[in-house]
Amino acid sequence: MGVLRTRRFGIVSLLLGLCAGGVVAAPPAELKPFVQKYCAECHDDSVQKGDLDLTGLTYDLADPKTFAKWVTVHDRVAGGEMPPKGKDRPGAAELKAFTRAMAGPLAQADRARAEAQGRATQRRLNRYEYENVVRELLGAPWLQIRDGLPEDGEAHRFNKVGDAMDVSHVQVARYMGVADAALRQVMASQVAPPASKTARYYARDNGSFARKMKFSVFNTRPERATFPVLASPDGQPFKPSPQADVRAHKAPLTSPETREREAMGVVASSYEPLEIKFNEFTAPAAGRYKLRIKAFSVWAGEGKDPKKWFIPDLDEVERGRRSEPVVVYAEIPPRLLRRIGAFDAHPEPGVAEMDVYLLAGETIRPDAARLFRSRPPAWHNPLAEKDGCPGVAFQWLEVEGPINDQWPPAGHKVMFGDLPIKANSAGGVDVVPANPRADAEKLLARFMEKAYRRPVGAADVTRFMAVVDAGMKSESSFADAMIAGYTAVLCSPGFVCVEERVGPLDDYAVASRLSFFLSNAAPDDTLRKLAAAGELKKPEVLRAQVDRLLGDPKSRQFVDAFLDYWLDLRKINNTSPDGTLYPDYYLDDLLTESALEETQLFFAELIKGDLPAKNVVASDFAMLNERLATHYGIKGVEGVGLRKVPLPAGHVRGGLLTQASVLKVTANGTTTSPVMRGVWVTERILGMEVPPPPPSVPAVEPDTRGATTIREQLDKHRSLASCNGCHVKIDPAGFALENFDVMGGWQDRYRALGDGKNATPGIGKNGQKFTFHAGPKVDATGDLPDGRKFADVQGLKKLLVDDERQVARNLVRQLVVYATGAPVRFGDRDRVEAILDRAANGGYGVKSLIREIVLSELFLKK
Repeated sequence: MGVLRTRRFGIVSLLLGLCAGGVVAAPPAELKPFVQKYCAECHDDSVQKGDLDLTGLTYDLADPKTFAKWVTVHDRVAGGEMPPKGKDRPGAAELKAFTRAMAGPLAQADRARAEAQGRATQRRLNRYEYENVVRELLGAPWLQIRDGLPEDGEAHRFNKVGDAMDVSHVQVARYMGVADAALRQVMASQVAPPASKTARYYARDNGSFARKMKFSVFNTRPERATFPVLASPDGQPFKPSPQADVRAHKAPLTSPETREREAMGVVASSYEPLEIKFNEFTAPAAGRYKLRIKAFSVWAGEGKDPKKWFIPDLDEVERGRRSEPVVVYAEIPPRLLRRIGAFDAHPEPGVAEMDVYLLAGETIRPDAARLFRSRPPAWHNPLAEKDGCPGVAFQWLEVEGPINDQWPPAGHKVMFGDLPIKANSAGGVDVVPANPRADAEKLLARFMEKAYRRPVGAADVTRFMAVVDAGMKSESSFADAMIAGYTAVLCSPGFVCVEERVGPLDDYAVASRLSFFLSNAAPDDTLRKLAAAGELKKPEVLRAQVDRLLGDPKSRQFVDAFLDYWLDLRKINNTSPDGTLYPDYYLDDLLTESALEETQLFFAELIKGDLPAKNVVASDFAMLNERLATHYGIKGVEGVGLRKVPLPAGHVRGGLLTQASVLKVTANGTTTSPVMRGVWVTERILGMEVPPPPPSVPAVEPDTRGATTIREQLDKHRSLASCNGCHVKIDPAGFALENFDVMGGWQDRYRALGDGKNATPGIGKNGQKFTFHAGPKVDATGDLPDGRKFADVQGLKKLLVDDERQVARNLVRQLVVYATGAPVRFGDRDRVEAILDRAANGGYGVKSLIREIVLSELFLKK
């Protein structure tokens, strides 16, 4: 057997030296004895463990597939995974010599490929970027475009990698459709500016507040819906309205004094069939509006029926006992909602003001978000006490707008400049050119200069003038002909694609890359001017621009887009908590919305304060409002607005791992899985890719009946050798997170159903009694692959933070993919280490890491 092995290794050495074109390129001399001693036994043409046959693998590093295999060999040996435990293993010096001998040629080959082809494949804008760019070009922040475009492909976790972003005839057709629609929406609709009026809409005049509620399985009394309230003029306890017909929408107009005191109350959150809205108002046009809502909290009296004491007596209404969170949505029928704001309704009547953008036809729906949402069968208000229950009373909505800062609108002026307009017979306007051909060419050139992110030449304009000329020859109106040309521009490669040439980027390309990185949009005037002056690539200028962009409100577009893909936050609503196992979370939109905003504001705070990257794993603060603080068991936080809150010493929260948004997207709404969460931590936080499971191995499904724990099931699963290799690495972090349920709430025991056991006491937001019971205890202990043990999630966090450089390294890698559209290649690794070295003294501050990425060759070269 030994002779065979020796001969086989001789074949390996010969084949390893083969390169493309028949040229022999001998592997580094240090590889031969190492491979013979530690590798050949398991990776030859007969055994091929892991589908790796070193006897047939050439050393042709110019071939991407061969190169990738050698990178895998390097990484698994360097990471101590190979040779596996139980086999003869190399000493530290021997291991270092082998990996160093491999790393040199691999890095050299990778850099040569990057120099010739560029690190990144040219890409188009993703649909989020396209929407942002068109909005800014046309001065219309309210435009809704991205949902009209196909979903973007993903590679290396992000939607910014050219390899995954195809451009098909379907894509082009969609671009044309949304571009044409956007251009027409921003064109002036009339000659004179529309009147910007201020109007007040009283709740008692709106049908959804005042109409009589029909009986159904969802409500047993009409009082469950809305009820009239009259605020006392002296601010003392409120009284029921004497207008008995208000509910039937038949009340006569009252005196102005009384009218200002009238309100409509609810003791439940908005949900079918109770869907209050100020339906007397619909936005007449898309644009900017100021909203003012007057509301206050109330306490509805004790129920008169002793058997149904939780159904309040709505003839007895008094001052509220606490503030109530109100979330405000813009709604287009049927039930298409956009969250546009939130405020706290206090016991004393108050006015909340919001500056918002509305779409034409949208109305305003307020939601008393903490209150319950009754579902059949017979419900029970979980917030009811023996002497009543909380509610919210709405008095009026006041709308100012649309607010037009200029007329014609900014987008119209981008298209037609100062050309006069006149009314036409169709009820719209016509643009009146003095010299159609000359005006068209001038307007088109100016439009392209604003739209393109590089200088525009005469040939560029000439190409698109052909479209305008064709439109004018076809007897289209001047405006229609120009819109046809502008549409072609917005669908052209110069607009849709991120144009970068191989090698060092010019100033215009750096401006685009920097802006799409830190604002997810096109370069602003400052970046364009610096690029035109050839100043942008100076290190001191780049540093200043990074700080400026990160301090701009538009940086939230970067934060939100980055987290949507790095952490999968875009999937937060893909699942809902199961109504039977998790009725305390079911229908709780405020919790989900707050959880999403927590993570976004948390990462923004890391940037703002240049806080160390280790905060990704463990921080001493959280971004909380009252709903989240209650969910996390933290006292002293009131109100719907999120803010930075110091965490009590030793608290399990802090960092991303224990945030409700992350714990929700890593669960399926019914059960938790250590595998899913373990993979997430391994890949998203530690930066170690986990291969997909073999297709023949079924997934492990947690037992909701409580007969077995997920750990017990995984122990059986891991008895398979093909499964254990991966699970030993990914499961431990997942076990540490088992103390958190599908919405991130703390659990010492799993929830279980059936078996005739006593249900856990409680009533859900749906008004139904809990039917689940306490199941098996959670075991959150684990061993990391290197043998280090932990007892719970706090122990895991401490172990992960011990290697804060790896946490920072992964964050840099994720940011590099997002910023450059290309992953960190083998030849890039030393540049990543250089970035980390420069940021090390500040504890790898997140803003510092971003600055160093922008100043690096990774960012400044294609």
